[in-house]
Amino acid sequence: MEMAESKVVQIMRFFILIVLSFSSQTYAESIYNPILKSIKPHSITIIGETHKRPESFQLFQSIINDYLQKNKCLIVALEIASNQQSTIDQVIQGKAKVSDIEVAPPIDHPDFRVLIENLAKLQKHNDCFQLIAVDADIKLKTDRDEWMAKEMTKQIGKTPILALLGSLHTLKKVNWNPELTRKPPYLPEILISKGYAAQTYPQIWKDRECNTHFQFINADQPEATKLLNTSLFSVLNASKPKTVLNIIDGVILWKC
Repeated sequence: MEMAESKVVQIMRFFILIVLSFSSQTYAESIYNPILKSIKPHSITIIGETHKRPESFQLFQSIINDYLQKNKCLIVALEIASNQQSTIDQVIQGKAKVSDIEVAPPIDHPDFRVLIENLAKLQKHNDCFQLIAVDADIKLKTDRDEWMAKEMTKQIGKTPILALLGSLHTLKKVNWNPELTRKPPYLPEILISKGYAAQTYPQIWKDRECNTHFQFINADQPEATKLLNTSLFSVLNASKPKTVLNIIDGVILWKC
């Protein structure tokens, strides 16, 4: 009798874990649903990050997985020099290892390479998925945002592009301090000036240790403006905007 009850308890625990796991996944998807809806043909969606944050890679992978589950095609762009594309292709074909790919030291991280490996496997088994490297080689004396814009516009078409880049590359507009030399525009501003659609969502951490939960905040919310002013704009020689409605589309806020 006790053994039978023990089995019942084990079965109940198993189903509870399944329900909790499904609920957690559904809840996470509902949070970033606005991002999923923004991934459309003939457009580029940029997720901004602070480099070397494992939770950022995991979130990006989740967004990709959820989007592909809807049987849609997708191009994913990473902040890797475009001259590494041939090596990435060899990794996909099983002719090279992820460790053979050169990644800029400020960006490189073991979990970033795990993401690359996962995406390479995904492309190998999914004809509707493509992984591309879009950054400029760190050795080249060229504007990285201009370079990335050129690489991405080559790919714009029926298949939408989803990119993971440093958060400064999500800014559609910056009012630089007129007393200083005006800096070149960031990627989305370049894309929009050329007539392309770009949606951007920087990730922001209130505290470096707060990385267990995230919240989506629309750009029209005052909190989004406050967060952007105290994070990205605080490191720029530019005026702080009164609203970020035309600068980003939303914020992914990480918290404890």
